[in-house]
Amino acid sequence: MTNLLLNFVRGLIVLLALTGVAQAHPHVWITFKSELLYAPDGTLTGIRHAWSFDDMFSAFALQGIQSKEKGKFTREELAALAEVNVSSLKEFGYFTFVTADGKKIELTDPAKNEYWLDFSNSVLTLNFTLPLKEPVKAKELAIEVYDPSIFIDFAFAKTDAVKFVNKPEGCGGTFELPRELTFQEQKALAQIPADQQNTTMAWGAQFANKIKVTCK
Repeated sequence: MTNLLLNFVRGLIVLLALTGVAQAHPHVWITFKSELLYAPDGTLTGIRHAWSFDDMFSAFALQGIQSKEKGKFTREELAALAEVNVSSLKEFGYFTFVTADGKKIELTDPAKNEYWLDFSNSVLTLNFTLPLKEPVKAKELAIEVYDPSIFIDFAFAKTDAVKFVNKPEGCGGTFELPRELTFQEQKALAQIPADQQNTTMAWGAQFANKIKVTCK
């Protein structure tokens, strides 16, 4: 992790430990929605995410941030925090992995005007768009969202989890929820100290949230 994010998460873990929550991985929970962005020629050009953090993480993240109206934050007031989030996520590939016809597809960083934070109902939501390095047209497209270390738990939103913007004719999509952790896997994760990441058990991909698109 970058130093900013590492210190940020360490502080959160201390808070969780004091409240008796930090028992095992994961430590941060994100509910998300994704939009697949298509150009008029039918190529996929980018992925727009909306990640809603759990209320504990949201409350901790907002500490020290001043707002004009108590309990409310504007996008401008949250701009610096959004910058920290996006800059830190770069190191991890934004936890977003794309393949087209079995080939790995590279993503690029969000443009400055393509990310921001919203605050509503005590929850922070990070909105950002990941452009593809090169637009792609494929018969089989797969997008996976997960943390390889399972430090962060990702889950599709219960409604409107996946949308298509300008979806080409002849293309259809589905999404798959990750499987549940077994008892033995939960036990192994519980043995990892709360202030350490899971770097030895490469399980994350087994618990990926998957979007699959097939085109004729």
